[in-house]
Amino acid sequence: MSTSDRHAIVVVDLAFGDCGKGAIIDYLAREHGAHTVVRFNGGPQAGHNVVTPDGRHHTFSQFGSATFLPRVRTLLSHFMLIEPYAMLNEAAHLREVGVPDAMERLFIDERCPVITPVHQAANRIRELSRGAAAHGTCGLGVGETTRDVIHRPERLIRAGDLHDRAIVREKLRLLRAKYLASLASHISALAHERGARHSLETLRDASWFDAAIDNYAEVARRAHIVSPDASRSMLRDTGTTIFEGAQGVLLDETFGFHPYTTWSDTTFANATALLDDARFDGRRTRLGVLRAYFTRHGPGPFVTEDPSLRERLPEPHNVDVGWQGPFRVGVFDAVAARYAISVAGPIDGLALTHLDRVDRLPPNVCTAYTASAGRTINVLPRDGSPKLTDLIRSCRPNLVRLSECSEPALRSEIEPALSLPVMIRSFGPTAHEKVQTLNR
Repeated sequence: MSTSDRHAIVVVDLAFGDCGKGAIIDYLAREHGAHTVVRFNGGPQAGHNVVTPDGRHHTFSQFGSATFLPRVRTLLSHFMLIEPYAMLNEAAHLREVGVPDAMERLFIDERCPVITPVHQAANRIRELSRGAAAHGTCGLGVGETTRDVIHRPERLIRAGDLHDRAIVREKLRLLRAKYLASLASHISALAHERGARHSLETLRDASWFDAAIDNYAEVARRAHIVSPDASRSMLRDTGTTIFEGAQGVLLDETFGFHPYTTWSDTTFANATALLDDARFDGRRTRLGVLRAYFTRHGPGPFVTEDPSLRERLPEPHNVDVGWQGPFRVGVFDAVAARYAISVAGPIDGLALTHLDRVDRLPPNVCTAYTASAGRTINVLPRDGSPKLTDLIRSCRPNLVRLSECSEPALRSEIEPALSLPVMIRSFGPTAHEKVQTLNR
């Protein structure tokens, strides 16, 4: 078999998330006839929106964003955290929009950690306890589960356990006891907080165990729980495999602007590790996704933020409600993008989205920062520490004016500023509104 018979396309968001990865994945799968989409980081907090050419819409969370296409499989790699309740709900919505077999095309590595209601409750209690210093969590238990992956892996439920009711029940009992003890002071302080009521009840009352165990068993029955060897074999299949990243590099657990980060490696590293472990010898293409302007959902430093742009650029699929906080908008930030590129790993090219909105933007691009004492910053240090966050907070954007508010003018500024070609241009949410120069 020739190595040219296999092609891995890895897609990573180079900003704070919400750059349109889902639509890019759907487009690439159609154009390249992909057989599998691999999720290689994050968990159910992902919200990747896809609108089909016939107008159907779904926000993909735990299924690959090419699931609208018949016969395309999803593989949840062992780096992925799974949440069975949300998985079943997502499958139900997919059925409503014309995809009846999403669960049957879902393959889950047996090593995947399971986010439980205990983890979600603990996550929300910890965030409420931060008060005004909240981090902007999604409230879905990702951080707490990752903490257990690191410190208490033996207590975690794994995908391979989902069919075993006795193991699931015992691990739920141990997790609940652990968090009741470790969060005792927070639980006491939030006893009368209305927003904490449901989370407190989840920890105090185990009556939900039976329903959880039933749901977990249903996932094990309907999806394919596969061994590490089977996962590796899927990655070596002939044809195109697409690796779908979640969140964005500027939220990375190591390189993001702490503490406003995710508990996930959002770079190319996990995908590279999976391909290397599978001894994949085909072609690899690494794509970074960026919007024509920057956005951020929730708190944290955002140098180019311009609140006036919210009205000009309404978000059909991103709202201010929920745990994350408000959706924020600013002009394109080449400094932040260069930083993301430097820490993400080698990149072959860019996918630039939301180009249909360029005429609503001010004709400006941020190419440098002005820090305290007038110092100019063109490149951020590869740090990711709270010191970097403090540095960025003190910065103002240095704006370069475009010759006109047009896609060619914006692209002619971005490509040399980032030293990368734009391989995919997206002028709308559907696959029909995209143009590519990426070689097949």
